Amino acid sequence: MSFDASAQASAAEAAATAASAGDHDAFRRLTDPYTRELHVHCYRMLGSFHDAEDAVQETLLRAWRHLGSFEGRSSFRAWLYRIATNVCLTARARAGAAPPPVPAVLAEAVRASSEPGIHLSPYPDALLDELPATTGNPVAVYDLRESVQLAFLAAIQLLPPRQRAVLILHDVLGWSAAELAELLDSTTASVNSALNRARATMRQQRAAGRLQLDRAALPDDAAQALARRYVEAWQSADVAKLAGLLKSDVVMTMPPLPMRYNGCEAVTQFLTTVPVHGERERFRFLPTRANRQPALAVYRLGTDGDHQTYQAWGMFVLTVDGDAVAEITAFIDPTLPPAFGLPTKLEEGSSATPR
Repeated sequence: MSFDASAQASAAEAAATAASAGDHDAFRRLTDPYTRELHVHCYRMLGSFHDAEDAVQETLLRAWRHLGSFEGRSSFRAWLYRIATNVCLTARARAGAAPPPVPAVLAEAVRASSEPGIHLSPYPDALLDELPATTGNPVAVYDLRESVQLAFLAAIQLLPPRQRAVLILHDVLGWSAAELAELLDSTTASVNSALNRARATMRQQRAAGRLQLDRAALPDDAAQALARRYVEAWQSADVAKLAGLLKSDVVMTMPPLPMRYNGCEAVTQFLTTVPVHGERERFRFLPTRANRQPALAVYRLGTDGDHQTYQAWGMFVLTVDGDAVAEITAFIDPTLPPAFGLPTKLEEGSSATPR
């Protein structure tokens, strides 16, 4: 062990001893290095940024309460992942909240849809940047960019919870089957069986065209320029211009609503008729990034007291492939822009569009 590694281990041991004695500051020093990666792990498990925040808080609370039970047989990081994974498995088992209200303009399309509703929300790139550098573990199949793509996250939400946990921990984070067996109080054979079933489902999703991760990324400035052109075409209801920005096999979804539009014609028709042309001036946009893709925070004109402002309405995430938009994921959720550090409202005269 190097001198630096030995010093770090000694500092961690001292912090653990102090935390066990009730020192909250020592506990924070012990857990802070892992908080962001635990948050992303819970996000992958649950599909929701806000649910991940709740799960991490519950994880830290349980860790604080049961710190005396940590025996050091595994690393402290592995112990935290065990707690976080169990929190998420329990959360998914409890999940049964009523679906969100459906906008009247979409009600008929939702009634006619046979698509599954996916519990999903975007994740800010600024927070993904806080993750520790990846180690290049050859066991991990998915690198960071692929493992936070919305298509991947939507696909794994269709897996049973334990299969989802095994796939994420093994194929994304590079844990061994033996390590997972210990974490999940299971056997190596059971873990491998769950992993094989999860991978088979993911292959089916690929074959059905619902899981395409080999997209060609754009530099940030080019991606923002594409987002700006998208907004301009949308606000002017310029069908030809909008269609020119989309791939022929573009897909649009609106989690958690069970809606999916396939192909440039279907997506363009939806975007240029909902909302109706006369209301397009009621929307403003702020550029941001989510899930390693360009995104737009959406604001809609509404009444705030005795005057009108553009109030947070939701988020569009544009998955790009080369110089075109391959997927549009629309989220109607006013809590999302603040989660990205953006304002809850814009003044009526604001010209906030992507720069």
